[in-house]
Amino acid sequence: MAQMQHVRELFDLTDPGRNMLFNLSLDQARRRVASGDARRVREIEGHFALVARRGPIIRMARSLGLPMRYFIVKRADGPALLVADRIDAIRDWLDAHDYGDQFHPTYTRMVPAHYITEIALVGCPDPNPTYIRFFSPKRETLPADLDAIGQAYIGALATEIDHWLCQLDDREPIGVCFSGGIDSGAVFLVTYHLMQAAGMNPARLKAFTLDVKSTEGVEDAGDDVDQARRFLDAVDLQLFHEMIEVPASYIDLRETVRVVEDYKPLDVQAAAMVMGLCRGIRERYPTWRNLIDGDGGDENLKDYPIEENPELTIHSVLNNRMLYHEGWGVESIKHSLVYSGGLSRGCTRTYAPARHFGFTGFSPFTLPNVVEPAEAIPFIELTGWEHARLYDLKGEVVRRGVEAVTGTAMPIFTKRRFQHGAAHRRILADRLSASPNTYRRTFQSIFDDAVATS
Repeated sequence: MAQMQHVRELFDLTDPGRNMLFNLSLDQARRRVASGDARRVREIEGHFALVARRGPIIRMARSLGLPMRYFIVKRADGPALLVADRIDAIRDWLDAHDYGDQFHPTYTRMVPAHYITEIALVGCPDPNPTYIRFFSPKRETLPADLDAIGQAYIGALATEIDHWLCQLDDREPIGVCFSGGIDSGAVFLVTYHLMQAAGMNPARLKAFTLDVKSTEGVEDAGDDVDQARRFLDAVDLQLFHEMIEVPASYIDLRETVRVVEDYKPLDVQAAAMVMGLCRGIRERYPTWRNLIDGDGGDENLKDYPIEENPELTIHSVLNNRMLYHEGWGVESIKHSLVYSGGLSRGCTRTYAPARHFGFTGFSPFTLPNVVEPAEAIPFIELTGWEHARLYDLKGEVVRRGVEAVTGTAMPIFTKRRFQHGAAHRRILADRLSASPNTYRRTFQSIFDDAVATS
């Protein structure tokens, strides 16, 4: 029988400064995670990814917006737990401490959002972690009243953006990653409204729209360029708009996979556009720090084309709590230890590019206090299990909510993914292969090359 050993040491490589805590200090939040009390962890407001130890038990917890990984290091004097936000950070630490032969990217583990992950004992073989859910929003508790739903949802968004604004230096500029779509449009209008209401200088605010240009000089702007202009014209806020034009060469599959450390095609494609946008902003504004985006809005309102995923039906989407946020859940046979599911995994599509280029990104739609009213929407009653009614619901909810909160009539345009609006279809086809195997092979080759050169 294998002898079980307690984890001897904890090495936390995460940057504490990436946490955005609205109601607690960092030490107070860590103590709550260490307690293992799900109710107390749920009371942590803001974006967080924290690890804490109490005796032999190490606990980790994170919200949707910040990724976190761990790796059990086998050492002669007993195992150690290594925690970081990136796979390559784990690899580099192992190499630097002569444990590089233990590394493989698939040996790292992703902490799933909305759970306390507990590591207590390790041996041979290592036991799986245990999970305690700390975020359990009640489903379908709001009335089937679109005005009330919009007020609750966008009201929660406004509260979280207000918390964020109050933490910023009042001289720092704020950039909205802006396509003119429903989510980025709501974020822009709510942010502008809150800044005005608080007497903040609105000249700090910009709406950045990505425009990917071909190297041949052909007129091939993506649809977001026109959409963003039409949006801002409709609300008479054109002066805040700034186009970020980048060459198609900035859309680089291999570099994007290296930065986000994932291979899911749709997430990598979206991340490639975020990479282009962040690179373009950074080149124009070397000291810019704060970006805010609408990521998570599609997951909240379940606004993805079900027909494009053969694993899904409208029944599975509407019957499973936070399916687009968490995937099938940690108890499911489909759950991966290497990657969690849904946006819990896909958050790197915005987090990693922003951090790579030195930005502090903020995705308010992914916060628990905003996800909660979204889960309370009576989707089944409002849609009658019809795809078209589900897809139309988001625009109605957000439009009504934004008008209730800000007094502004928000224009609504047909949904499309970021990568399909920021670049012409020809550029997307040229720069980002459609083959899923290409993405997988690219991911594996990046780590194989690193091993070969180490």
